[in-house]
Amino acid sequence: MELLPAFSLQRPETAEEAARLLSGEAQARVLAGGTGLVANLRLGLAAPELLVSLERLAGMRDIGDEDGAVRFGAGVTLARLAADAKIAARFPALAQAAAAVAGPAHRSAATLGGNLCLDTRCVYYNQGESWRAANGYCLKYRGEICHVAPQGKRCHAAYSGDLAPALMVLGAEAQIAGPAGARRTPLADLYREDGARHLTLGRGEFLLALRVPVPAPGSRSGYRKSRARGAIDFPLAGVAAAVRMEGDKVRELRLALTGTNSCPLLLAGAGELAGQPLDAALLERVAKLVQRQASPQRTTVVSANYRRQVAAALAKRLVSELALKR
Repeated sequence: MELLPAFSLQRPETAEEAARLLSGEAQARVLAGGTGLVANLRLGLAAPELLVSLERLAGMRDIGDEDGAVRFGAGVTLARLAADAKIAARFPALAQAAAAVAGPAHRSAATLGGNLCLDTRCVYYNQGESWRAANGYCLKYRGEICHVAPQGKRCHAAYSGDLAPALMVLGAEAQIAGPAGARRTPLADLYREDGARHLTLGRGEFLLALRVPVPAPGSRSGYRKSRARGAIDFPLAGVAAAVRMEGDKVRELRLALTGTNSCPLLLAGAGELAGQPLDAALLERVAKLVQRQASPQRTTVVSANYRRQVAAALAKRLVSELALKR
């Protein structure tokens, strides 16, 4: 890795000031825990002249109840999410996803907002400057073609954040601040299927908090991931599920993926399985839903088909575990 490029660091006291700073400089970047951004800067994947730290903004590290929901400030650390017994009881998928991120040192610095806004990854992109230069760079940064799909017109780098699918199945809503003030949107709408521009945030906008509804009684959720090594690595495929049973039948089911597409994906059609008994046929339909909507490409050292099959297997296993949990 190279030395960090020169930059100015600002620590605004209000959301309005932060939005003004971010909108005033086209290449400005938000600095939270820095576990992803700093590594990318040292690889030469960006050279912003301005970094805007949000650490002094009120409420960024707060967690509190709010009208049938829980509000999580975007600056809450992953270590806190993973260790809080109350969060684990209310939102198991969120706690499990936070605990699955990288290693303990990373989680002590990494934040909720940083993980949700994690840059997409690709074996052709997350390399040193000399390696990328020798390959003519890529469509995501400084190049003109996507080496994964040279005939295509978009970047296929994969989104690999762990928390997004967990929060999606929990019905989370993103609270976004920007030059025009604050707005709310379903978390799924924060993303689009484009590896080079996977966030829908406008210029000057940033993630302020997440609002997560308290699950209905009897709801169960969980998160599972596959990775090349048992620790530290990003997911080759990750699956989150939320299940509510009524006797031996599925009353509610939500599924979401990460690591396979250029954005985290809330699976369409999962709700149509409601009312069906939990049996081998239903689990096979779950697997087919995943296989049809997961779209892994050659963005890692592991084959795309392997990642698709792993995602389907994880989904079947997780749904079965949650549905049979007592």
